[in-house]
Amino acid sequence: MKQLDAAQSSLPQDVALKIASLLQVRDLCALACCSRFWRQICSSDCVWESLVTERWPSIASSSSSPSTHPPNSKEWRKLYIKKHNDVVVTATAVAKFVEESSPHKSLEVGDYLKAVQDLSAAKLGFKDVQMILFRPKLNVLTNLVGLHYCLTGLGITGDELKEALETSEISERHVCIKWWKLGRWFYGFRMRDESHSRWVSLANLATNDDDEHILGVLHRGAIYEVLRVQISSDDRTTTPWSTQTHG
Repeated sequence: MKQLDAAQSSLPQDVALKIASLLQVRDLCALACCSRFWRQICSSDCVWESLVTERWPSIASSSSSPSTHPPNSKEWRKLYIKKHNDVVVTATAVAKFVEESSPHKSLEVGDYLKAVQDLSAAKLGFKDVQMILFRPKLNVLTNLVGLHYCLTGLGITGDELKEALETSEISERHVCIKWWKLGRWFYGFRMRDESHSRWVSLANLATNDDDEHILGVLHRGAIYEVLRVQISSDDRTTTPWSTQTHG
């Protein structure tokens, strides 16, 4: 072990830091177990500061403001671990809430928007959503909540988001959006309420490739002309889009 440490310590520190900075957290922790030399390198503040900045840009921007002081030396790793644990707790709670609110694979828009707001309040980053909410084993409604938050809360572009969905193997999962609109008045009589429904894939929502602005219906929720909005899950990989209107 001493010979190994001696050989590795001959590596210039800036080169070793460059190598460590290219690794993801899991690989970085594995490398730190190799020797005392790499443990010291992989614990470097600059390495973990870069990881925090990459995963949570909002933390980095707030740290650079005059009113906020960045963490002290050797505190970036602790900050990363704490923030990661907080994110996991919040995202897991949101996934559980969605699951419990949709016992029959159907979610009312009020509960849906609450889940999105909870993610926004916790200031999850794009990587957080990919790691925790874009898992194919989760309910597709949970995937949809994460997708909605990325579009409206993080401003992630369609192509970038679609690529993330494809990497997570959930891009072709479908949901059915149903909404009921108040019937129109016609010569003093109010017509029957209108019922609309639309099957749409997560990939199409990510690129806003729909002609009825489904995301807008979800984002607005139940308002004065829309009596109710309901989201249902579906496990089919190929589902034709459809729209039904009953007057």
